[in-house]
Amino acid sequence: EWIMKTSIVFLLCISVFPGFSQGRVVREDETGFAECNVFFPGQVPPEGFTEPFHVKICQQYNKEPRFATLYSTKDKIPLYSAFKFTKPAQSEEENWLVEPQIDDPENDLHEMVHEADVGGTVANLGANQALTSDYAGSGYERGLLNPSLLNEEDFQVATYTLTNAVPLSPALSKSWHRDIGKVVEQALIPHCSQMDHLYLLAGAIPSSVQVKGRVSVPESLWLAACCGAPEGWSLGLVKKINDENSLADLTVGELEKQLLPGVHLFQGSCGEDEQSQEKRDAVLQVVSQIRSGEQVGKSNNPETKDQPERKNNNQETSGWVRRVAGIIATPFIKLLELLIYIFVELVKFVFYFLWLVVKQVVGTILDGVYSLWNGMVSYLKAVSMVLISIPYDVGRVIINIFLGFLEIVRDVVSLIYRILSIPAGFILHLAAFPYHTICAIPSFLKDVATGIGGTFLLVIDASAAVLHGFYYLACHIIKRFVPKSFSDD
Repeated sequence: EWIMKTSIVFLLCISVFPGFSQGRVVREDETGFAECNVFFPGQVPPEGFTEPFHVKICQQYNKEPRFATLYSTKDKIPLYSAFKFTKPAQSEEENWLVEPQIDDPENDLHEMVHEADVGGTVANLGANQALTSDYAGSGYERGLLNPSLLNEEDFQVATYTLTNAVPLSPALSKSWHRDIGKVVEQALIPHCSQMDHLYLLAGAIPSSVQVKGRVSVPESLWLAACCGAPEGWSLGLVKKINDENSLADLTVGELEKQLLPGVHLFQGSCGEDEQSQEKRDAVLQVVSQIRSGEQVGKSNNPETKDQPERKNNNQETSGWVRRVAGIIATPFIKLLELLIYIFVELVKFVFYFLWLVVKQVVGTILDGVYSLWNGMVSYLKAVSMVLISIPYDVGRVIINIFLGFLEIVRDVVSLIYRILSIPAGFILHLAAFPYHTICAIPSFLKDVATGIGGTFLLVIDASAAVLHGFYYLACHIIKRFVPKSFSDD
């Protein structure tokens, strides 16, 4: 429900603010603050802020640089914002933004967006920067270092980013913006011959006190101004966090000593060298009047300082009347604010109710269309499958018929062959009988002759063997019974 309401408010804000505040985290290999170097004298940023958790941001809106911010991911507050005075516009509605690339450098979002819109698209959201939840219920406001009241419309929208805010009590936040507005408009601008040459640095010094253990509460707030005109001058102002009415003026060199060691805010004629002391004294005089509560004219005309006592009394009387009128009008103003709040809530409720009705109707229509679409797709799929299977089945039947016909032809040919092979074999055997009979006679005669010759040879061999046996027997008898001498002979 909260997300839905936020989305509706976000859509309404889009109709009011067509563009979003854009910010770009400057890479380490880029010089200074890239396009936002124009907000520093000589396009040279302050020196001495070298900690690894110091992140440079070029704050942009509608793709144009609006101011530069040095952000501390350790303290989760800006250390300073560098800007120039532009024509002030009426206060815009607060639309707070976050810088996705501080927490997720690999993210594709290269511009500031509303915290509610990033959701789960940014990894480790809030790990290196403050979020709206850090201020909720803490008693602290999101105090702007670069006040929106010193900027025209496009610049003003760009200031409402959490990378330009520090935790301040409501009273201190109001006092800071009031004092800075008066000092810039009544003291600094009238004594800088060219407004484009007035460079402003608004910063905060972190303390050990933290909001919800995450965001550091500033120890003090400071403003450094530099007029780079031919008669240049610089000035520093400090407001202590524990005294909303304090506003101490000092030189830029003295201010640098209260910051980190080795810090150098401005270059050239604004760096304490070759300054116009006359111009600086005139600025300090106006600052002193502002601090004491006196009214200063836009041009700082001396006649304004020498007004008659009667006019001062009239001013005091008018101020007393205004205070009484304010006390009387306060309940009516509060009632009007309550009515406006109720009206806004009713408008939100109506939009939310209409959104739910539209969502329900559109959801029902989409569900019906989806079901109808699924039915049509299933029907067309089944018809397509049937149509595709018809040629396949017809072809398969034709092939089966042809194969059956071939089987029949093969069986007929085989039967004919078997029927015709019986008489043909008989005739062939009968015709071959005389041939085999006549051809057997020579072989028979040959075998008879061989048998007769073999018998004759067998008789001869047998006779020879018998004669050889008798001879051997006779010789043996003679050798046994006849004397040796006779046997040798």
